[in-house]
Amino acid sequence: MQPTATVLVYSDNATTREQVRLAAGRRPAPDVPEIRYVECATLPAVLSALEELHVDACVLDGETAPAGGMGVCRQIKDEIFDCPPVLLLIGRPQDAWLATWSRAEATVSHPVDPVALADALAGLLRERTADGDLAPA
Repeated sequence: MQPTATVLVYSDNATTREQVRLAAGRRPAPDVPEIRYVECATLPAVLSALEELHVDACVLDGETAPAGGMGVCRQIKDEIFDCPPVLLLIGRPQDAWLATWSRAEATVSHPVDPVALADALAGLLRERTADGDLAPA
Protein backbone atom coordinates (compact mmCIF):
# COMPACT_ATOMS: atom_id res chain seq x y z
CA MET A 1 0.00 0.00 0.00
CA GLN A 2 1.38 3.39 -1.02
CA PRO A 3 1.97 5.88 1.79
CA THR A 4 0.01 9.11 1.74
CA ALA A 5 1.28 12.34 3.28
CA THR A 6 -1.15 14.43 5.27
CA VAL A 7 -0.43 18.15 5.00
CA LEU A 8 -2.21 20.64 7.26
CA VAL A 9 -2.74 24.05 5.65
CA TYR A 10 -3.56 26.91 8.03
CA SER A 11 -4.77 30.31 6.86
CA ASP A 12 -7.78 32.46 7.61
CA ASN A 13 -7.88 33.22 3.88
CA ALA A 14 -9.55 30.54 1.75
CA THR A 15 -7.73 31.86 -1.34
CA THR A 16 -4.34 31.36 0.33
CA ARG A 17 -5.28 27.80 1.30
CA GLU A 18 -6.32 27.16 -2.30
CA GLN A 19 -3.06 28.65 -3.63
CA VAL A 20 -1.08 26.28 -1.42
CA ARG A 21 -3.09 23.26 -2.61
CA LEU A 22 -2.75 24.25 -6.25
CA ALA A 23 0.96 25.10 -5.94
CA ALA A 24 1.91 21.77 -4.35
CA GLY A 25 -0.67 19.70 -6.20
CA ARG A 26 -1.36 16.07 -5.39
CA ARG A 27 2.36 15.25 -5.46
CA PRO A 28 4.92 18.10 -5.23
CA ALA A 29 7.76 15.87 -6.50
CA PRO A 30 7.95 12.39 -8.04
CA ASP A 31 9.88 10.96 -5.08
CA VAL A 32 7.36 11.93 -2.38
CA PRO A 33 3.95 10.40 -1.67
CA GLU A 34 0.63 11.81 -2.77
CA ILE A 35 -0.81 14.45 -0.45
CA ARG A 36 -4.06 14.53 1.45
CA TYR A 37 -4.80 18.09 2.61
CA VAL A 38 -6.42 19.12 5.87
CA GLU A 39 -7.45 22.78 5.83
CA CYS A 40 -7.79 24.86 8.98
CA ALA A 41 -8.87 28.49 9.33
CA THR A 42 -8.55 28.84 13.12
CA LEU A 43 -6.00 27.99 15.82
CA PRO A 44 -8.43 25.64 17.64
CA ALA A 45 -8.91 23.70 14.39
CA VAL A 46 -5.13 23.39 13.96
CA LEU A 47 -4.64 22.11 17.50
CA SER A 48 -7.52 19.66 17.14
CA ALA A 49 -6.21 18.30 13.82
CA LEU A 50 -2.70 17.86 15.21
CA GLU A 51 -4.04 15.96 18.21
CA GLU A 52 -6.47 13.75 16.27
CA LEU A 53 -4.68 13.07 12.97
CA HIS A 54 -1.26 11.91 11.85
CA VAL A 55 0.00 15.08 10.13
CA ASP A 56 3.24 14.80 8.14
CA ALA A 57 3.83 18.50 7.49
CA CYS A 58 2.19 21.86 8.14
CA VAL A 59 1.96 24.91 5.92
CA LEU A 60 1.16 27.92 8.12
CA ASP A 61 0.30 31.39 6.85
CA GLY A 62 2.26 34.01 8.77
CA GLU A 63 -0.25 36.66 7.71
CA THR A 64 -3.25 34.99 9.36
CA ALA A 65 -5.11 36.91 12.08
CA PRO A 66 -5.65 36.88 14.98
CA ALA A 67 -3.31 33.90 15.52
CA GLY A 68 -0.51 34.33 12.98
CA GLY A 69 1.35 31.38 11.56
CA MET A 70 4.61 32.32 13.30
CA GLY A 71 3.05 32.29 16.74
CA VAL A 72 1.12 29.12 15.93
CA CYS A 73 4.34 27.48 14.78
CA ARG A 74 6.11 28.36 18.01
CA GLN A 75 3.13 27.13 20.04
CA ILE A 76 2.83 23.76 18.32
CA LYS A 77 6.59 23.20 18.51
CA ASP A 78 6.28 23.67 22.29
CA GLU A 79 3.02 21.78 22.83
CA ILE A 80 2.72 18.97 20.27
CA PHE A 81 4.76 15.83 20.88
CA ASP A 82 6.70 14.89 17.73
CA CYS A 83 5.47 18.02 15.98
CA PRO A 84 5.55 17.72 12.19
CA PRO A 85 7.87 19.99 10.20
CA VAL A 86 6.50 23.42 9.33
CA LEU A 87 6.66 25.45 6.13
CA LEU A 88 5.86 29.05 6.98
CA LEU A 89 4.43 31.52 4.45
CA ILE A 90 5.98 34.88 5.28
CA GLY A 91 4.95 38.33 4.15
CA ARG A 92 8.40 39.37 2.99
CA PRO A 93 11.87 37.80 2.83
CA GLN A 94 13.07 40.07 5.67
CA ASP A 95 10.74 38.16 8.02
CA ALA A 96 12.88 35.02 7.76
CA TRP A 97 14.49 35.79 11.13
CA LEU A 98 11.03 35.62 12.74
CA ALA A 99 10.48 32.25 11.11
CA THR A 100 13.71 31.11 12.75
CA TRP A 101 12.37 32.30 16.12
CA SER A 102 9.16 30.32 15.50
CA ARG A 103 11.25 27.19 14.73
CA ALA A 104 9.86 26.67 11.23
CA GLU A 105 11.91 24.27 9.11
CA ALA A 106 11.27 26.16 5.85
CA THR A 107 9.87 29.44 4.55
CA VAL A 108 8.32 30.73 1.33
CA SER A 109 7.36 34.36 0.75
CA HIS A 110 3.92 35.66 -0.24
CA PRO A 111 2.68 35.75 -2.94
CA VAL A 112 2.93 31.98 -3.20
CA ASP A 113 5.50 30.91 -5.79
CA PRO A 114 4.35 27.44 -6.92
CA VAL A 115 7.86 26.18 -7.68
CA ALA A 116 9.34 27.41 -4.38
CA LEU A 117 6.43 26.07 -2.35
CA ALA A 118 6.44 22.66 -4.05
CA ASP A 119 10.22 22.37 -3.60
CA ALA A 120 10.11 23.35 0.07
CA LEU A 121 7.19 21.05 0.87
CA ALA A 122 8.77 18.15 -1.01
CA GLY A 123 11.96 18.66 1.03
CA LEU A 124 10.02 18.41 4.30
CA LEU A 125 8.21 15.28 3.09
CA ARG A 126 11.48 13.67 1.98
CA GLU A 127 12.79 14.08 5.51
CA ARG A 128 9.66 12.45 6.94
CA THR A 129 9.94 9.61 4.41
CA ALA A 130 13.61 9.06 5.29
CA ASP A 131 12.69 8.95 8.98
CA GLY A 132 9.92 6.43 8.28
CA ASP A 133 7.30 8.75 9.77
CA LEU A 134 4.77 8.73 6.93
CA ALA A 135 1.51 6.93 7.60
CA PRO A 136 0.29 4.26 5.16
CA ALA A 137 -2.67 5.21 2.98
